Amino acid sequence: MVVELISVGTELLLGNIVNTNAQFLAEKCALLGLSMYNQTVVGDNRQRLKEAVDTAAGRSDLVILTGGLGPTEDDLTKETCAEALGCRLVEDNHTRERIQEFFKNSIYKEIPENNWKQAIVPEGALVLDNDNGTAPGLIMEKDGKRLILLPGPPGEMIPLFNGQVEPYLRKLRPEFLVSRMVKVCGMGESQVEDKLLDLIDSQTNPTIATYAKTGEVHVRVTAAAPDDEAAERLLKPVVKEIKKRLGRAVYSIREEETLEMAVVRLLKKHELTVATAESCTGGLIAGRIVNVAGASDVFKEGFVTYSNKAKRKHLDVSKGTLKKYGAVSRETAREMAIGGAFATDSDVCVSVTGIAGPDGGTEEKPVGLVYMACCFKDNVTVEKYQFKGNRSKVREYAVVRALDLVRRTILENCE
Repeated sequence: MVVELISVGTELLLGNIVNTNAQFLAEKCALLGLSMYNQTVVGDNRQRLKEAVDTAAGRSDLVILTGGLGPTEDDLTKETCAEALGCRLVEDNHTRERIQEFFKNSIYKEIPENNWKQAIVPEGALVLDNDNGTAPGLIMEKDGKRLILLPGPPGEMIPLFNGQVEPYLRKLRPEFLVSRMVKVCGMGESQVEDKLLDLIDSQTNPTIATYAKTGEVHVRVTAAAPDDEAAERLLKPVVKEIKKRLGRAVYSIREEETLEMAVVRLLKKHELTVATAESCTGGLIAGRIVNVAGASDVFKEGFVTYSNKAKRKHLDVSKGTLKKYGAVSRETAREMAIGGAFATDSDVCVSVTGIAGPDGGTEEKPVGLVYMACCFKDNVTVEKYQFKGNRSKVREYAVVRALDLVRRTILENCE
């Protein structure tokens, strides 16, 4: 089955907002085994939207549209799709009641007149209740064509898709697709592919695909079967073989688990506490850790010691080390990690110091040079990296590598 996406909104064309809806839906459709060959972004213009809908409906089995379901005059998706399929518009009493109830529990005293527009739907459409807004989702079927209309705000679109559209799409397929995501850190995409090349070349069912992320590689394994249990039986040996080949570079096989979540999980498992001592990353490592629910059980304290004075004051980095080796050095990173662990009485402390750029680099110490260290009780591991990219990329890569250094240190010492 071929699916096509149409993202509606002039703000998307102008770059005012990032089209995260398309990314989410493309990934979801792939997991459902739907083929996608085209995506379109169109502004709030009825004629151009009509042309996009006609084209998409003519070459695809299913068209999913996001945006343009609001109460204002430039929200034209519903009206345009009704015209494309030759459906008249009628009022849906159920949706009208939901809009009334929505405003009853809001801060507004009166319902704006234009909101009643959202209770008008194409005749015969399946109306999807939106628990997070006033615009309902719609599924339209006519003459072999299927259109699915979803609100633009991700906070409304994603719950609607997961709760009501995905079950609808699953019924259209005779088989189930189940995926596992093997998440890898510390190896590049080409290295991962090289270790899995024979599996990838001979793949039939399950299929294997690699995706490069910032500092990570994700390997998606997808199996098609008559039911979930049969798909799981196909997945299990392949995932096991991938984990065996990639070893400790694999940090998770759970779709929803991030690297920082895996780190917190390991810290809790081994009843360890952690602290951070950051220079060029400016608190980003600590921020990633404390974003994880339950991090308060393991996270002690974070230091942002950007200046030499701060490194000396808070982390007890010696004046002699800074003078002889500089702030960006193996020796300084080591003393930062030791000092952070001692100051917080933590089992683990990770430190990072580097030159993120764009200025400050020299021939001896170029932009992108980063040292990091991890102190685990009395043992200290120090690593050196030369990252490429702008300031933001250097810091992003440093954060990922630092989190992975904590993960690997725990594994090496505790498992």
